[in-house]
Amino acid sequence: MRLKNKFYMQIKGTLIPIGGNEDKGVQADETNTLEFIEEGILAHVVQEAGGIDSKIVVIPTASSIPIEVGENYIDAFEKLGCKDIHILHILEPKDSEKPSAIALIKEADCIMFSGGDQSKIALRIGDSSIHKILIDRYHNDAGFVIAGTSAGAMAMATEMISGGSSTEAFVKGAVNMRKGLGLIPELTIDTHFIQRGRFGRLSEAVAKFPKLLGIGLAEDTGLIIKNGNEFKVIGSGMVIVFDGQKLGHNNEKILKEGTPMTMTNLTVHVLSNSDSYNIEARKVDVLPLDAPFM
Repeated sequence: MRLKNKFYMQIKGTLIPIGGNEDKGVQADETNTLEFIEEGILAHVVQEAGGIDSKIVVIPTASSIPIEVGENYIDAFEKLGCKDIHILHILEPKDSEKPSAIALIKEADCIMFSGGDQSKIALRIGDSSIHKILIDRYHNDAGFVIAGTSAGAMAMATEMISGGSSTEAFVKGAVNMRKGLGLIPELTIDTHFIQRGRFGRLSEAVAKFPKLLGIGLAEDTGLIIKNGNEFKVIGSGMVIVFDGQKLGHNNEKILKEGTPMTMTNLTVHVLSNSDSYNIEARKVDVLPLDAPFM
């Protein structure tokens, strides 16, 4: 865990985890998205990376249909005016050591991880040359952005949710964990959180690691994380924050799998667009009630 604020200040890059199903400007039904793609999450990604002239590298490693996913992101970023867009296919660990792949990671202003299976990201990129460069650039390059949707967001954590039941109530064994990319070790992240009812498995993840913040991201909703510490909510949905540092009762360690669990004094925050949060201080900053929606 990072405890000293001076360490946070050393992190110059930006993380943007997204809850999945972000508006790519192709939906006919706009009821669950912001009004236009220009107002949406991908526009924030482009803005944080330096604008439409930024070099964007999409990594669809997590996806089972990486070619189609890559094409969707090219279309979406082109709608925003971007022209320097590249798709980097990493289908096995040796692809993370290719000079051409390493060069793209070194030159990019923004890396965008797609959704799919987060374990593929951990297996194919974790502990590779690309992984080391991503960590180095995130810590040291101002303006460098690492964004990820769904699986790409979950892989940012050190203690990564790799699967588990969404239908189980709060029982031991509802969540599977493995090591992720370790970009933001203070958080464990779940996605599609509201739509797929993942309260139980994120609760268990926090029970396993009570010093971590559990972040549940709704679809078309994300965070802009600065200095590894401050985040602001973007998008059209909710962010649920589980803070277990004051747990009064936690029986996760003594139970057999399948047994209902008990937790008391779990602090829960429900945040929405433009609310912000300080990870180190565990402090929420919400918009005033009379503030206009952004």
